[in-house]
Amino acid sequence: MEAASERGFDYHFVVEEKAMHDFIVRSIVKAGADESQGESVARMLLYADSRGHFSHGINRLQLYIKDLQTNTCNSKGKPKILKQKGGTAFVDGDNALGSVVGEFCTELAISLAKKHGIGWVTANNSNHFGAAGRYGHLAADAGLIGFAMTNTSPLVFPTRASQKALGTNPLACVAPAENGDHFALDMAISTVSLGKVEVANRKEKEAVPHGWGANSKGVEEQNPKVILDKGGLLPLGGIEERGGYKGSGLGMMVDLLCGVLGGAHFGKNVRAWAKSHTKADLGQCFIALDPECFADGFAQNLKQFLDEMRNLEPTDPKLPVRVPGDFSKSHGALIAHSGGLVYHKSQIEQLQKLAKDIDAPFFDTKPFQKP
Repeated sequence: MEAASERGFDYHFVVEEKAMHDFIVRSIVKAGADESQGESVARMLLYADSRGHFSHGINRLQLYIKDLQTNTCNSKGKPKILKQKGGTAFVDGDNALGSVVGEFCTELAISLAKKHGIGWVTANNSNHFGAAGRYGHLAADAGLIGFAMTNTSPLVFPTRASQKALGTNPLACVAPAENGDHFALDMAISTVSLGKVEVANRKEKEAVPHGWGANSKGVEEQNPKVILDKGGLLPLGGIEERGGYKGSGLGMMVDLLCGVLGGAHFGKNVRAWAKSHTKADLGQCFIALDPECFADGFAQNLKQFLDEMRNLEPTDPKLPVRVPGDFSKSHGALIAHSGGLVYHKSQIEQLQKLAKDIDAPFFDTKPFQKP
């Protein structure tokens, strides 16, 4: 039950999932979208919050509402297939909400994989789609291996560059194992998210760890204020001598498969995040792979692999070895114990202000009790 304090997050309130779901739908409808799109956004945000990934959960609701209110995205958008050949498809997202595009493309990839063994769908004209892992889980729920990735606003200095020209460009891979277990990788190509630097700054820390960020010239910097003041993030690994070129390469690979292959904006041409009312035109890629096309016993063998990794002798007995997705499981156990989604007081205060601004009924909360 360590999720309550893990990653330095303290909780104060518990909210029933249905109450939060209904609030999200009401808010999105108030902003001009229809109820089905509100349902899609709710599924996206609650997926992240239920797994403890708050940077992609309810914290993002205000940004989606702003995009709708300013017509930055299309509140009536309906993705459509432009090309289809074998197990591949090319989709125009119609500038719809990112979750709407993501669900459409993932369902299409699953359908293609059921027929051809693999479904590969690339989309352009899309928007921020939340946590990439969500779309991988949709495929895994269908018995497939799911991949999802997207390019994003340029926040990262590529190795040796003095300009920000890559997004955090997340990528995810989710595979179903025996007994409901999963390999669930969901990662950005930067060492950390910008949110972690922002938290350090709010806590008035003088320095963040090496490899997190850089100043406005792309030179490694540890002062969070300097990083946030026209600076940016470093790719996974940090500077070149610590392997940052690998993170740069991964970031370019994601942009190749999303922005370049999809004919969307890419690299430094993507709009600035949350600071522009111009169309995002993000490129995204969704892949579903049927493991039945390969060796027998995939789910059993994956379960064995995951358990063997978890059972490795740790360097610190207090910190057991984990596999991708295990943190989310521990957070799920915390939610089950608490009887609802758990939030920090600042998150609830932010939502109260949002509810007042858009004249939407608020939901009930109850105090969080530590396990």
